[in-house]
Amino acid sequence: MWGGIEAGGTKFVCAVGTGPDDLLEEVRFPTTTPAETIARAVAFFRRHHQAKPLTGVGIGSFGPLDPDPNSPTFGTITTTPKPGWAHTDLAGAVRRALGVRVRFDTDVNAAALGERRWGAAQGLDTFVYLTVGTGIGGGGMANGGLLHGLIHPEMGHIMIPHDWERDPFPGCCPYHGDCWEGLASGSALEARWGKPGDHLPVDHPAWPLEAEYLALGLVNIICVLSPQRVILGGGVMAQTALLPLVRRRVQALLDDYLQAPAIQRQIETYIVPPALGDRAGVLGAIALAQQ
Repeated sequence: MWGGIEAGGTKFVCAVGTGPDDLLEEVRFPTTTPAETIARAVAFFRRHHQAKPLTGVGIGSFGPLDPDPNSPTFGTITTTPKPGWAHTDLAGAVRRALGVRVRFDTDVNAAALGERRWGAAQGLDTFVYLTVGTGIGGGGMANGGLLHGLIHPEMGHIMIPHDWERDPFPGCCPYHGDCWEGLASGSALEARWGKPGDHLPVDHPAWPLEAEYLALGLVNIICVLSPQRVILGGGVMAQTALLPLVRRRVQALLDDYLQAPAIQRQIETYIVPPALGDRAGVLGAIALAQQ
């Protein structure tokens, strides 16, 4: 048995099992203080660990974080704007409490791994997984390996064109103002329009603007990484009219420059929702533990 934690800024999802068809139990609870939240996760796994020992636990976490096993701060959430969570040793706390091996990566890299193992990226070696929720995060694989480097991708903080006349909203990122996350995250939607995205009707002007910003960011990522597929998840994408708008705008912005049938004629199978739905993160954490 393996344990998986999707450690999100809004909620934690914990599960025990071996894959999507074999989950013994899954729980979800709000992300409060580090001490309280980690204790709830540990209690969940300890109960299963006593009944049938866990081989390991994978953690896909919000960040920024330190995913380098050779670093003295490996497993730590670092400069997050989430109050109280900066410099929290998440992986170390779980490892010490349970006495099992712990694998640690970003929540989006974990979700990408889950989609490659069981979902929309099966058979691909270079793809991107993006979540558009409270913030914007991006991960994925290149040549069959999860994207890492100096630290890990921070796709949500790329800079995109901001038409101040069309959109005078200054952005809500506490570090960069009007970066991609600052303009197009769920937090930006609510701050700009005074309501969360799931309270805005399908014909609200928020959605064409949101599609514009998402497409601008995607075009940059497509041009840089040349992914074989783009998977778009997160709560904001639950607005069913949004994905078709994004696809059309990506095609228009690329303007047939990339001679790829997947973009020119098969965009519906190129920019897709996660096949694992809202379980991509926690299943990916289990896949991370199994590596």
